Amino acid sequence: MSILGPIALCAIAVAGLLAAEYRDSRGGQWLTKPLASTAFVWLGLVSGALDSGYGRLVLLALALCLLGDLLLIPRDRPKVFRAGVFAFLLGHVAFSVAFLTRPLDPYGLAAGAVIVGVVILTVLRWLGKSLPADMVFAVRTYMLVIGVMSVLACGVSAAGGPWAVAVGALAFTASDISVARDRFVRHQFSNRAWGLPLYYAAQLLLATTPALI
Repeated sequence: MSILGPIALCAIAVAGLLAAEYRDSRGGQWLTKPLASTAFVWLGLVSGALDSGYGRLVLLALALCLLGDLLLIPRDRPKVFRAGVFAFLLGHVAFSVAFLTRPLDPYGLAAGAVIVGVVILTVLRWLGKSLPADMVFAVRTYMLVIGVMSVLACGVSAAGGPWAVAVGALAFTASDISVARDRFVRHQFSNRAWGLPLYYAAQLLLATTPALI
């Protein structure tokens, strides 16, 4: 089965999602975001995720991210938002376990650790007092987990794995900056205008990796 179907669906749904976000259409967001996220799960299936242990872990991670996307749609329900963050955290853990099943290059791990560590520390310092007191631990834990996931991805690609692993993981990490800024610093469309396309591109890249490994 061709990968073009899920990629096209995701692209169309993301375009619709951006329009819905710009117009602040809740109905539009509930229609387009689940479609866009279902598309990357579909792409994982098309890429043979069920045919290997690595692929099944990636598929689990993608499904957890789909759940997280749904839980992040409501903006005025903090408990639902926390549940969404937790779903994403579990998704990053699943990605990390998947990457641990592959060969890892120590130099790639070291380089990734330096780059990702600097980015995460900079973001946490930038957020500063913008974080609500009851979210500090959750956000720091989340950033640590996604950082580990990204470092492992760098190790996989440096060991001869597909470049889509590292690029997808790093793009995923970068897209979370837009979520943090939108949620804790300033809620505005510009955050989602670049963050959402980057996020979905990252998920599509990661979803293709079962076919490449």
